Amino acid sequence: MIPRTCMPAKVALLLSTALSTPVFAQDDVYLGEIAFDGASYETEGSNSYTTDLISVGEKATMTPREVPQSTWVVTRKVIEDAGYTALEEALADTPGIMILNNDTGRSSIFSRGYEFDYLYFDGLPAPVSSIYGTQPDLSIVDHVEVLKGPAGLFIGTGEPAGSINMRLKQATSKELKGYGTISADSNGQARAEVDVSRALNADGTLRGRFVAAYGAGDGFIDETENAVTSLYGTLAWDVTPDTRLTFSLSHMERDIAPFNGLPTYADNSLIWTDVDATTAMDWNEFDNATTDAVVAAEHFFDNGGRVKFSLRNSHQEANFLYAYAGTNAAEDNTVSRLAWLARDFEQDSLALDLHTELPFMLGGWDGVAIVGADWQKTDNTMYQARGTISGSWDLDDWDSSSVARPDVDYSTKTRTETDSTGLYSQLRLSPTEALTFIGGARLSWYEGTVDTTTLSSGAVATEEYDVQAQLTPFGGLTYDLTPNITLYASYSEIFIPQSEVDKGGDLLDPVEGQQVEIGVKARLAYGLDVSAAIFDLREVNRPVQVIGEDYYVAEEEVSSSGFELGVAGEVTENIHLAAGYTYTWTEYLNGESEGENFSTYTPEHMVKLSGSYDVQEGALAGWSFGGQVTWMSEFSSRGIEAPSYGTVDLMTSKSFDNGLVLRAGVDNVFDEEYYARVGSTSVFNFRGEPRTFNVSLTKSF
Repeated sequence: MIPRTCMPAKVALLLSTALSTPVFAQDDVYLGEIAFDGASYETEGSNSYTTDLISVGEKATMTPREVPQSTWVVTRKVIEDAGYTALEEALADTPGIMILNNDTGRSSIFSRGYEFDYLYFDGLPAPVSSIYGTQPDLSIVDHVEVLKGPAGLFIGTGEPAGSINMRLKQATSKELKGYGTISADSNGQARAEVDVSRALNADGTLRGRFVAAYGAGDGFIDETENAVTSLYGTLAWDVTPDTRLTFSLSHMERDIAPFNGLPTYADNSLIWTDVDATTAMDWNEFDNATTDAVVAAEHFFDNGGRVKFSLRNSHQEANFLYAYAGTNAAEDNTVSRLAWLARDFEQDSLALDLHTELPFMLGGWDGVAIVGADWQKTDNTMYQARGTISGSWDLDDWDSSSVARPDVDYSTKTRTETDSTGLYSQLRLSPTEALTFIGGARLSWYEGTVDTTTLSSGAVATEEYDVQAQLTPFGGLTYDLTPNITLYASYSEIFIPQSEVDKGGDLLDPVEGQQVEIGVKARLAYGLDVSAAIFDLREVNRPVQVIGEDYYVAEEEVSSSGFELGVAGEVTENIHLAAGYTYTWTEYLNGESEGENFSTYTPEHMVKLSGSYDVQEGALAGWSFGGQVTWMSEFSSRGIEAPSYGTVDLMTSKSFDNGLVLRAGVDNVFDEEYYARVGSTSVFNFRGEPRTFNVSLTKSF
């Protein structure tokens, strides 16, 4: 994807100087009215905590200052400095993001009080559900982009949390290039990762890349294990100097001995027994497999326009059986009942997108229009069984082999099919170099059917969704107060179809998320991005059942409002910084709960800070020192209060002249005892990770 910044700057851009890693192998090409200075969409090798270009929530790459919503990027350097291997690990240190912990790959990701229900790979969506563990391994990802708040223009339906887009690693190198990494931590996890890329023909117009990772070992909770296998291959073919085809294929498997959290006492108070306390049985198991294929074809025109077609096909499978506490704990830390859950899940999803980007002039105003269409289809089948086991188990001396594995006889089968089509357009008009107006609209058609079969009787219950020509508008503006400071404002929406019916038997109008946001973004000093935003997000048309009746009314309204401060980039060439503060307040705006907190598990205050210092001179030249600081105010769920907490992680690394990098770190240096997640009196209460040591060795070539 060739990056583009907003008109009206008019310069002839030679491709060979446009990107730090060239997209085309040869022949300089005039791309029309494009303005940027040595920028690259890839962050690999940039040695930076920020990036010049993003695409999250958009169909084109542009500078963060051109996007009139709050955004954040986890660059490849951030991933490597912190030793992240899983998506939720990286996002846990991202300002404004709340992670509800679970097994690695199975955590829930929240922003502004809502859970993300879609993930994007190179801009193409696929539904995600935390319980099935389908989040990708970061070995295949160049960087992660986050946009906060509704982003319905280019997808239509979904929760108003925002968008998470992962830029997959690309085959950009013509020379043989790569790395190998081995790592381990004090909990018992070990991992190996290898990445190799090079040209596949003499002139470098066909390039390939292969990435493989395998990790396995114990967690800090007794009876837990977590293993992941990830394989990824990608090809890039410059068909002509103006046309490029890319293809990627990834396959990931997780093999987990899962843990579903601790119970609480009957009065909702938390249990502070040993941090490794478990409720798992030795037959707990979780296996999944995810295969993704992404195809893209992009052509550039002489006037700076382009057209792109892309496709993502995903197949997911998950099979699990695990036990957890089925009741609260007694005062002596014993549990009198276990519950167990078994599922067999399979999902196929397909996403297609075709759009064109056209620069133009209108009465002296510079403009860019994007017009496109997309189609998504998802088909999943889930078999489920539940059960309980009575007895007595001691959280202080848990006997994981005391219960035989239950015989699973699935009781229900649920088949869900959804089909959505969208037409969208976006227009950017710049009457001056400093001011840009942005407007857009989408029409969505959405159909869905959920059939739940009781297997013992064959009875089928059906729910249907049907949305015809739902309009989703977007409006915004950016104003460059100075060459380095931009003010912005935006209005955005998203919707969720409903299956509930009103008194007349008609489907309720979709739930809609609507947000107003104003803010400022700036690029300062050596390359430091600074941002501040105020937002007010409201969700309307939430269904409420009429008392004593079997129909609903779409009348509940909730809000999430607050402000964010963020800093990311380089203070100097060798001082890297990423920090943010988020204040969020959520509440019910009407009904019996009016004035009460709506999203209790969202902390009111979140502070996150990451940084590193590269020593360039003297006896310590080649060393780097850094770490992360996280502080959360108290949060709750169903009357269970989690106290505020703060953690400190430290790391150091030594780079040698032969491409060898040795890294060592300590997470939770002060061994803070805290709860990272609370749920209910029987389940989903997760202790935070204790002090953990980790080490890695990387060889680049």
